[in-house]
Amino acid sequence: MKLLKLPIVIIAVLIIVSIFSIKIMKQAGAVDANKNPVSTKEEVKKEPLTQQKNTIKVTFIELGSVKCVPCKMMQPIMDDIKKEYQGQVEVVFYDVWTAAGRPYGEKYQIRAIPTQVFLDKDGKEYSRHVGFFPKEELVKILKQQGVK
Repeated sequence: MKLLKLPIVIIAVLIIVSIFSIKIMKQAGAVDANKNPVSTKEEVKKEPLTQQKNTIKVTFIELGSVKCVPCKMMQPIMDDIKKEYQGQVEVVFYDVWTAAGRPYGEKYQIRAIPTQVFLDKDGKEYSRHVGFFPKEELVKILKQQGVK
């Protein structure tokens, strides 16, 4: 009988320690498990820049995660768009698996990642795509708003 009690006690202690650890982490506001320094590409901007709003024709918002494979595949495409269409397209990335990015996933009501949301110069959504988005197809969406 004593042999049966030992595993039960060990399991109970592990559960209590886990619950206690989670409570402490939440109270500290600390630790989002996704804040590991996985990539330096984890940029979270507040909102599209207002000073450039006059020249920006499209805001391209990528909602994904630095830990998601299709999202990682989008990173070089986002970098290319940012360079090639500088001054016309603002590229914004939100890692929705982090505390900082999660509100944007809710704001744009995403169901899967990656999700690309395209806003016109007035900030109104004019297109959306879910999943990996090849650059050639993405550029077609940008050109709908006069991006050259």
